[in-house]
Amino acid sequence: MGMGYLILAGAIMLFSWLVSSRLKSKFEHYSKLQLQNGMSGAEIAEKMLADNGIRDVRVISVAGQLTDHYSPVDKTVNLSEAVYNQRNAAAAAVAAHECGHAVQHAVGYQWLTMRSKLVPVVNVASTYMQWILLAGILMIKTFPSLLLIGIVIFAATTLFSIVTLPVEYDASHRALAWLENKRMLTQQEQAGAKDSLKWAARTYVVAALGSIATLLYYISIYMGGSRRD
Repeated sequence: MGMGYLILAGAIMLFSWLVSSRLKSKFEHYSKLQLQNGMSGAEIAEKMLADNGIRDVRVISVAGQLTDHYSPVDKTVNLSEAVYNQRNAAAAAVAAHECGHAVQHAVGYQWLTMRSKLVPVVNVASTYMQWILLAGILMIKTFPSLLLIGIVIFAATTLFSIVTLPVEYDASHRALAWLENKRMLTQQEQAGAKDSLKWAARTYVVAALGSIATLLYYISIYMGGSRRD
């Protein structure tokens, strides 16, 4: 599986680069599409929360790019400075998407709940996983169980990436539905927001595929070592 994995890994890396490049160009394009309603990303977020009856979530600005996220721990919609302040289709899409996660939290969306429970596991796994896997590969002939432990830990991170897919797609669906139902955007702006979120979601698909391929690779190493034993 060694050569096959290298080919697959290369294909996934190429696809990831293409998706990331396309996403960047899409957001740059739609960042130039100014909203006719004149609302900033922060104002879009605050209105979506209010329209969904969510009063205990704050919308705050955070430094950096692509730092937008919803925190279920302290109930904050965190928008990067550009998204928070700007008044364009890309900012509206991101702001509404992050509020989509807040809505998921409010209604007890099961996939978000599952992902939240996996976060502590993934945080611990990411600290030790690579070292355990490396040691497991080096000691495959003498202590194969160590690699198996690493595989189980890595499987948890793979599960997290898979569970993330429905969470992200559902948040985008909620965002786009609200934007359309409330007539927040013009047809052109709505199409831009939809296109932006479509490409953003594909980055999670690539990440999940890469994680699955890597997991299968480690399993193949373990199986090969076990057969030799």
